[in-house]
Amino acid sequence: MKIVTYNVNGITARLPNLLRWLNETTPDIVCLQELKAPQEKFPESAIRDAGFGVIWHGQKSWNGVAILARGSEPVEIRRVLPGDPEDSHSRYIEATVKGLVVGCLYLPNGNPAPGPKYDYKLRWLDRFITHAADLVNSTSPVVLAGDYNVIPTERDVYKPERWVDDALFRVEIREAFERLTKQDGPTPYASFIPTRRSTRSGITSAMHMAGMRVCASIICFSTRQSQAVS
Repeated sequence: MKIVTYNVNGITARLPNLLRWLNETTPDIVCLQELKAPQEKFPESAIRDAGFGVIWHGQKSWNGVAILARGSEPVEIRRVLPGDPEDSHSRYIEATVKGLVVGCLYLPNGNPAPGPKYDYKLRWLDRFITHAADLVNSTSPVVLAGDYNVIPTERDVYKPERWVDDALFRVEIREAFERLTKQDGPTPYASFIPTRRSTRSGITSAMHMAGMRVCASIICFSTRQSQAVS
């Protein structure tokens, strides 16, 4: 099964590229972030014509997440991360897809840090860790995919000393991400899958030249009651 995550940074402008990419790569499940489109402006017909069922949570100008499934319909579980009824940002959506529980997320950037945006990021991440712990204890395999806005280790960024005070790389953020990937529960399994053709042991020379960082991840959890995800 091919599961991918893709920050489209504006689905209206990127729709032709997205459709071409879907046709070329034929993924089974796709998690999209930064739709930057209100609910009613999401290009549902174009996505369905490409052979994908879809659910989405839009927001004008900012945020927005979606889950696509090739040849099937995602069955929505929730479209709000539990823990804060006042949070109006469209940053999380969750569905059952082909026997998996799939959560698609766009974690807050948090800059400048310290400050209110950073405090919001910490609270959001704490809520997400709590929710992930509940999912780990479920009876279905879980996939949490998206733009985490976290640089997990020094190996995931060029010149890490330049990022020490950035909200993506501060110590408490990296420690929280590690807690997420080491959830206690029945036989948890976590994997980190960097983007932009990087590897877990380093980043490509092109990323070094551009001063880029790895922030998108797919984290998988299996339980004793579930079968391994292949």
